[in-house]
Amino acid sequence: MPTTIYFSGSISGGRADLETYRFLVDALRAAGHRVLAGSVASEEVSDHGDAVEPREISARDRGWIDESDVLVAEVSMPSIGVGYEIAYARWSRRIPVICLYRPAYTKRCSAMVSGDPGIELITYDGLEGLVPRLVESIRQVRRLPDRLP
Repeated sequence: MPTTIYFSGSISGGRADLETYRFLVDALRAAGHRVLAGSVASEEVSDHGDAVEPREISARDRGWIDESDVLVAEVSMPSIGVGYEIAYARWSRRIPVICLYRPAYTKRCSAMVSGDPGIELITYDGLEGLVPRLVESIRQVRRLPDRLP
């Protein structure tokens, strides 16, 4: 049975990483995973977000996280929404969280992400080599018992 992954990335915080999100979503699907990415990987969505009411977006995205085995979040572009999704997955749903961070992109990764021992943080410079590391991390976190301290 494939792993269901909720993929999270910035929308309102900026759409500069759209191609990165699309690449990662496509690569995870090609690796055999079911990826729920919604608007984050859609070219039709600007930094103003979906043309859907905020309550609908919140309910839809929380529903997708509820269906997921793992949350993967690209956290190089700071985003309140991504932080909310990470916290919801980690503390409400108790599913594994893997965060991807490019150090050259911002001054530092949020300490709430990098300092959480229950979050797998993958630091990368370019997409080359990232996918095998990410796929292996997904495989590893799926094997671990509940990682909450």
